[in-house]
Amino acid sequence: MKNRAIVLLLLLFLCCHFTQSALAGEVRLSAAASLTEAIKEIGAAFIRENPDANLQTNFGASGALAKQIVAGAPADLFISADTRWLDYLVKEGKVSPATVRVLAANTLVLAGPAANAITSLADVTKLSRLAMGSPGSVPAGQYAEQAMRAAGVYEQLQAEKKLVMAQDVRQALLYADRGEVDAAFVYRTDALLAKQAVILYTVPADLHEPITYPLALTADGEKNIPAKAFYDYLAGPVAREILAKYGFASGDTAAANQPQRARSPQR
Repeated sequence: MKNRAIVLLLLLFLCCHFTQSALAGEVRLSAAASLTEAIKEIGAAFIRENPDANLQTNFGASGALAKQIVAGAPADLFISADTRWLDYLVKEGKVSPATVRVLAANTLVLAGPAANAITSLADVTKLSRLAMGSPGSVPAGQYAEQAMRAAGVYEQLQAEKKLVMAQDVRQALLYADRGEVDAAFVYRTDALLAKQAVILYTVPADLHEPITYPLALTADGEKNIPAKAFYDYLAGPVAREILAKYGFASGDTAAANQPQRARSPQR
């Protein structure tokens, strides 16, 4: 009996050691800038549970990140702030279509100094400077342009040169937080992190495409055991709780409302 117990303990030790070793290695994640705080916290939780893994993150505008991957930048996972850039990587053969799923959803708002009252998108024409992410690479900017075009104010704002383009949604928020612009189109989750700016107006969801965060494993990520483990971890209860804490809506709800059609990225 004693020998049998020793053998069982040895097998248990070997199993635990093998599991930890299997998850040893680097996970390279490229993700939309608006996910920065949430992903950092999720990553820290993952590393606590898998101390042999090493998570390397790269945050920025979804379009810029996608182009980096196409150009050969190393990445195991990609999380976009819209479906366009994930579709783009699928078409370029850089990510596995079978691994594409929706992580979370968000809401577009106008944030700025509390003194700037906004009750509709028509009110933005009264502002002097309005920040937004560049629509060519920043999904938040694409959604903002869609909403302003639907409200019939985009051309006027362009003609009057009131639009201030930012390299990503966080830069747009920074402009608003510093008072350098009257308002900025940002995600609700970003606005909740502002030090000075407040949410002035929530943009009606029917004025733009659904704001979702799809993710996928790249071709390299499919062969990377720690990357696959983190991909699964993002669907688990810890990740869901952290995303909710930062104001993101459930990916399950977002997926149910996601239009089932491929779209090409705006260049």
